[in-house]
Amino acid sequence: MKVNGNTIKPGNVIEHKSGLWIAVKTSHVKPGKGGAFAQIELRNLKDGTKLNERFRSSENIERVILEESSFIFLYKEDENLIFMNNQTFEQVNINEKMIGDQSAFLQDGMNVIINSYNDEPVSVNMPDTCIEEIVEADAVIKGQTASSSFKPAVLKNGVKVMVPGHIEVGTKIVVRPSDSAYVEKAKV
Repeated sequence: MKVNGNTIKPGNVIEHKSGLWIAVKTSHVKPGKGGAFAQIELRNLKDGTKLNERFRSSENIERVILEESSFIFLYKEDENLIFMNNQTFEQVNINEKMIGDQSAFLQDGMNVIINSYNDEPVSVNMPDTCIEEIVEADAVIKGQTASSSFKPAVLKNGVKVMVPGHIEVGTKIVVRPSDSAYVEKAKV
């Protein structure tokens, strides 16, 4: 569907330069001379490369609607991640590079959303948060439970995170896969 260049918002997927791109950031610019335009930071859905483009309001851009399907993570085989569709039970192989660093947070049976275009997977949406266990952390220092200082820790999946001083080895925490950030202590 064709849309005006000024109407593109972050999260929209467009077809541009013979590829699929997702809008990451948008800003509207009105220079002293000339017409206004939208400055848009795009990320390629296939290889993750970034691109900054200017679109004028007179330009029509092809906006793409992706098909979302719910899948369950089954297992990892070399660099391929195997998912199963919740409705049809068909299995899909996705290269680990499509998910990037977030693939470390995949757990058996985890629900994800796979976005497809023309029956080909183009991106994977991970859950907002997941629970992981701390396997390595500095010792708890008395009196540090009330302060807001953070210390480095290592999760069971090997990812390094910053956690509050009162978190110790063996504690389960809630983590955001998108930026590997500590959210809270898990209620287990």
